[in-house]
Amino acid sequence: MTVSRFYGTGRRKTAIAKVWLAPGKGNIIINNVPHQDYFKDQSDILTIEEPLKLIQKMEDFDINVKVYGGGISGQSGAIKHGISRALVKYDHTLRTVLKKEKMLERDARMKERKKYGQKGARARYQFSKR
Repeated sequence: MTVSRFYGTGRRKTAIAKVWLAPGKGNIIINNVPHQDYFKDQSDILTIEEPLKLIQKMEDFDINVKVYGGGISGQSGAIKHGISRALVKYDHTLRTVLKKEKMLERDARMKERKKYGQKGARARYQFSKR
């Protein structure tokens, strides 16, 4: 039995992407919308395509993504992470290439919470001595 679809979960900030990878013509569909229409900023589009360009298989896969939570940059990072993980399930030999470029690593940076009695996470109200 051969598996025709490969799954990978990607996370970045508070965004979660469920990515399904299948042999195809290079279509990337995000929440039932083509990726050029879903992301308006060119940098987000390049972020998503980065793992595929790295392994030079841009036209070999159809990718279907369900992404929720977070903002635009968080979602694009989550999709990149999910595509990378799905590619490793497709071909385990790609792991070394993707790991070297840190695409299999979850970016753990999150927004720091605001503290009570302060203006923000680090910003404080102005101190008055008198």
